[in-house]
Amino acid sequence: MNILAIDIGGTSIKLGISDEKGNIVNFQEFDSQAKMGGNHLIERIIQLVKMNYIDFQAIGISTAGQVNSKEGSITYANDNIPNFTGMRLKDIFELTFNVPVAVENDVNAAALGEKKFGAGKRYTDFLCLTYGTGIGGAIVYNSSIYRGFNGSAAEFGHIILYPGGRKCTCGFLGCYEVYGSTTALVEKALQVDHKYANGRAIFEGLERGNAELEKILNAWIMDVAYGLVSLTHIFNPPAIILGGGVMEQDKLVSLVNSKVKELVMESYSDIEIVKATLGNKAGLLGAVSLHL
Repeated sequence: MNILAIDIGGTSIKLGISDEKGNIVNFQEFDSQAKMGGNHLIERIIQLVKMNYIDFQAIGISTAGQVNSKEGSITYANDNIPNFTGMRLKDIFELTFNVPVAVENDVNAAALGEKKFGAGKRYTDFLCLTYGTGIGGAIVYNSSIYRGFNGSAAEFGHIILYPGGRKCTCGFLGCYEVYGSTTALVEKALQVDHKYANGRAIFEGLERGNAELEKILNAWIMDVAYGLVSLTHIFNPPAIILGGGVMEQDKLVSLVNSKVKELVMESYSDIEIVKATLGNKAGLLGAVSLHL
């Protein structure tokens, strides 16, 4: 069976055809034009699929926003994709292409991708966090996504790390993602030099021995670790998988792992902090796994 995988983000749309073993062909990435709104975004995806893909028997969709996976609809999306809330993706794509469609939240999809094809293959239970603009989370329990009472479990980015701290986009003060996201790291690095506008530039500066950057990175690692320590003490998982572009640095994941082991209670010190292995195709492969 050929599965069309679609990964919808606020910045880009990723598309590809996969077989049942996760071999993706005809991988393509396009600007999402998400600021033009949900209707425009979905119409754009439909046109891209019609122009570029023919032979598929199912569609799997990984998408930004909170998702009702049973209905295949968006229960909440922020202003990164205006008017996306309430869109019934499953119904729209099944009506358009006449094949089965499954829809999942992007971080849950990434976790499922890692479970089926990547770093999570050897675990039945694990947590997955992605670090980027914010911090996304997923809970894999007994090899399935744990969704919580109303399907919105694992908003790890909104753990309160510093009560009364800096304001988060959610409206609360002191959330984990305000301090531990890639955005937070970049904001601090920009105070050193405006050329440090992304994770790649920051790590190039660290390789050149910038002491100010190293101090900022160490403080950021501590904040990342504080959140992971809390999650370790709550869930007691065998592993936590870390994803997002910044976590593709092997050295960084190793430093986070060391700090977490240093801070957790001794009885939790066998926790494994593991780098995600699927990179920018984790969401696509998670979308594929929805039909396997």
